[in-house]
Amino acid sequence: MPNSKNSIEELLSSSLLNDDMDFMPILSVDDVVDTEIDEFYGDLLPIIPLRNTILFPNVIVPISVGRESSLLALEAAEKSGRFLGMISQRDEIIEHPKLEDLFTMGTVAKVMKTIEMPDGSTTAILKGIDRFLLEDVERFKPYISAKIKPIHTQVLPDDIEFQALVSSMKDLSMRIITISPNIPEEVSMVLKNMDNPDFLIHFIASNLNMPIEGKQDLLEMDDHKERLEAILKQLSKEIRILELKEKIQQKVRVDLDKQQRDYVLQQQLRTINEELGNGEQNELNELLTRALDKNWPEAAQAAFDKEIKRLKRTNPAAPDYSITLNYIELLLDLPWHNYTTDHFDLKKASDILDKDHYGLDKIKQRILEHLAVLKLKGDMRSPILCFVGPPGVGKTSLGRSIADALGREYVRMSLGGLHDESEIRGHRRTYIGSLPGRLIRSIQKAGSSNPVFILDEVDKISSDFRGDPASALLEVLDPEQNNTFHDNHLEVEYDLSKVMFIATANSLENLHPALRDRMEIIEISGYSIEEKIEIAKRHLIAKQRKAHGLNSKQVRIGKKVLEEVIQYYTRESGVRKLDQKIAALMRAVAKSVAMEEDYTPSLKKEDVQRILGKKRYDPDAYTDTNPAGVAVGLAWTPSGGDILFIETSLSEGKGKLTLTGNLGDVMKESAETAISYMRSRAKHLHLDSERFQKTNIHIHVPEGSIPKDGPSAGITMFTALTSSFTGKKVKPFTAMTGEITLRGKVLPVGGIKEKVLAAKRSGLKHIVLCKQNQVDVEEINPSYISGLQFHYVSHMDEVLHFALQ
Repeated sequence: MPNSKNSIEELLSSSLLNDDMDFMPILSVDDVVDTEIDEFYGDLLPIIPLRNTILFPNVIVPISVGRESSLLALEAAEKSGRFLGMISQRDEIIEHPKLEDLFTMGTVAKVMKTIEMPDGSTTAILKGIDRFLLEDVERFKPYISAKIKPIHTQVLPDDIEFQALVSSMKDLSMRIITISPNIPEEVSMVLKNMDNPDFLIHFIASNLNMPIEGKQDLLEMDDHKERLEAILKQLSKEIRILELKEKIQQKVRVDLDKQQRDYVLQQQLRTINEELGNGEQNELNELLTRALDKNWPEAAQAAFDKEIKRLKRTNPAAPDYSITLNYIELLLDLPWHNYTTDHFDLKKASDILDKDHYGLDKIKQRILEHLAVLKLKGDMRSPILCFVGPPGVGKTSLGRSIADALGREYVRMSLGGLHDESEIRGHRRTYIGSLPGRLIRSIQKAGSSNPVFILDEVDKISSDFRGDPASALLEVLDPEQNNTFHDNHLEVEYDLSKVMFIATANSLENLHPALRDRMEIIEISGYSIEEKIEIAKRHLIAKQRKAHGLNSKQVRIGKKVLEEVIQYYTRESGVRKLDQKIAALMRAVAKSVAMEEDYTPSLKKEDVQRILGKKRYDPDAYTDTNPAGVAVGLAWTPSGGDILFIETSLSEGKGKLTLTGNLGDVMKESAETAISYMRSRAKHLHLDSERFQKTNIHIHVPEGSIPKDGPSAGITMFTALTSSFTGKKVKPFTAMTGEITLRGKVLPVGGIKEKVLAAKRSGLKHIVLCKQNQVDVEEINPSYISGLQFHYVSHMDEVLHFALQ
């Protein structure tokens, strides 16, 4: 046993056999030389349960005391002889162990010293004395106090076999210290100087890397030879594991050394090749091989030859090398003369369009005509199609259906918010990090030069100091020019004439006039309630059912439920909001299925209100009888048709006109025109002309946060003003739309289908329109507008004759 204090500290700094121990035994010469001291501790001791460790006799350890009961037990021990019972828990997770949670055998320990740590915790230095059996627990609170039966250490055998076992244990421990990378070799000197076999056995046992149950078995063994044999088995197992780990690490080390050697040689070879001017030769050969099989125009071949020569002369470490290499790879990746074969089966195309989209008969017919021209003529030099309509009516998905019908690749490029011309034409290669335009990149991604190319939200393009993207699109969408499209990055003309461009927009108001002139406008109107129900039954329900992991037996949504959702929870021309509401219904059903709740698969109207909440829209709001001075108009918005009130109020004053409701200039002019015409017809309307000079007029259109403009509210404003001045109410269930002139003429307006469908959704029964708009009404499916009566007029006298009661 060494007397050097440094040796003890070195042993404490190592973990000997187990790196994951909760504590490390402390050795003290004075404490271990004489382990035969007869200490009296009685048969009733305070008990401290240990977690994930075992205290062996003759071993001194520091232990951190954290539990309140353990601190009280430690305090009680210090007051009564400084003796404790240390016994291990069977499960370290248990915070307050009972009798059955403890092992039956533990170790009597003497409190050598108590240390208050800087962090506020308490550490006790304990010395194992004797083993004991736990006979009975006197109490569990405030700390465990138990009756024990001491088991004094037996006299060690003094035969050759025991000495051989001890020597073997010491040799194996020395072997572990030798091959373990985490244990300093100085520890071997400490073990060599340990001449007390009993202490040596307990010290090594406390440091074995084995489960707590195994260490408890060692503690409970009475026979010294049996305990030695168990320790030798564990030490032999540890040696095999350490030798195997060393073998694996040596193999990995050899592989890593080889990789490092190869890397160094490759770097040296690359440097030699660069000095000789042969750098990156394999990469150049690969590019040349790809170029041999490329079918491209002469201009592209000339550009490739020029750039490949430049690449050969450029040092690979120079920045220009990567720029030139990327440009060459772009030339090789573009599908110059690569076209997919078109399938001109118009009947099949018609079936695909009918399958993917319900209704839209005129649009489908125009698409089939477009495909028929393509089939007969063999090129795409025909007008570019532009689908215009409110959101959610299927503009973008129509393009995908066309691609499926023709067997072409499908490419979609969103233009919403685009304000940089370089996004279309690309950046010049003089800029670091330059890229081709999105058109060329999309063609490169498609892999063919004749895809169906959707230019989505073409009306949302904006412009700033970086250029006007709409002007750049003029060349793209002109059939006479797009066969020589010039990209600033590519610098080689690219043929876009075989690409089938289809643009989509919500409104034509913000569309560039020259751009609009190059496209054939196909207006897609909103859907009626009947169409929405059919679309939901054919497409939306099946899609959402699949998206939520349900089948047709688990959820069924009928026509009445769909009608309830459409009328009271959505107000749109398309079906996007309807799709979201159906998804909400599916989520509620999916929750019931997942939680195994009782529910009815067939949803009813009551279920809709329970899931979606109170009704958001009330169609009856437009059918109530309004006071004099209020008329109902029809409006067109980018999201479809809508209903608006025109309210007028009269007060004494000097003939001042006030217009509120966030009205545009055209709508303000319509109000002024209506007032001027009413003044000219004062005698015919039995009104005192001087009354206009003494009456202030206030015209208001509700929902002031929404901008409103256009001439179509002219006749509605005149009717509301006349109603206010005459005191006659406007007939209930009546709406109107039309432009007014100073001569009282009623002029036609646009967006008739959307306006009529909005009136139908709102429960109105009478609609006043210009005679010239009758053609627009006749294009609507009669079944969608059943119950509506149309009154066609050409003069304001006819409007007043019908509308005022």
